[in-house]
Amino acid sequence: MAIVKYPRATEPLWHEWERKTQKCGFRHTIYAVNGDQYTGEWLDNLKHGKGTQVWKRSGAVYNGDWKFGKRDGYGSYRIPDPVTKEYKEVYIGWWKNDKKSGYGLMFSHSTECYDGEWSDGLRSGWGWICYQDGSTYEGQWLKDRPHGQGMLQLPNENRYEGSWKDGKKHGPGKFFYLDKGQLFEGIWAADIPKCGILIDFGRDEAPAPTQYPIPKV
Repeated sequence: MAIVKYPRATEPLWHEWERKTQKCGFRHTIYAVNGDQYTGEWLDNLKHGKGTQVWKRSGAVYNGDWKFGKRDGYGSYRIPDPVTKEYKEVYIGWWKNDKKSGYGLMFSHSTECYDGEWSDGLRSGWGWICYQDGSTYEGQWLKDRPHGQGMLQLPNENRYEGSWKDGKKHGPGKFFYLDKGQLFEGIWAADIPKCGILIDFGRDEAPAPTQYPIPKV
């Protein structure tokens, strides 16, 4: 019986080329049209897993976790100093859907630092911050502003403890004037004390007490 041999079907070359263009697993550096570059893991043509992104225009670098093309998980974000060109940390912590979310540490300017919780890219939850003038705030945050209960301590160690709303003292609170040896306790509205009582507090240890003590009622 005669045996008929049929030619083996050959796969078009473009099928192979197509497979090679599909990014999945670890890949060496991939360059975008705008000059941005990424080195790391992929899944279905999306950054997924561990990877490092470098933005050409700003020079910023993100190194950490990715999920379906967005920063998601733990990672660090750095930018080059405009003068020295050395890289400095801007944010170290958790991300979700390409935004800061969860616990993280952020540095801004030369001395300002925030250590606390984030939500949707904004400071929300409990956090501590040191401002450029040396004052510090520790307490609750909402949408990047002190909101809830918190304490603000000034460089001269005077401090406010109490309620906050939209970044301002609002509600019941205490202001300790330790430099004068006095304490004001009352109600605040939009940073303005509305009513309360002022008493001597630590007057004997105060560096600059008032000339006369407050008489007792």
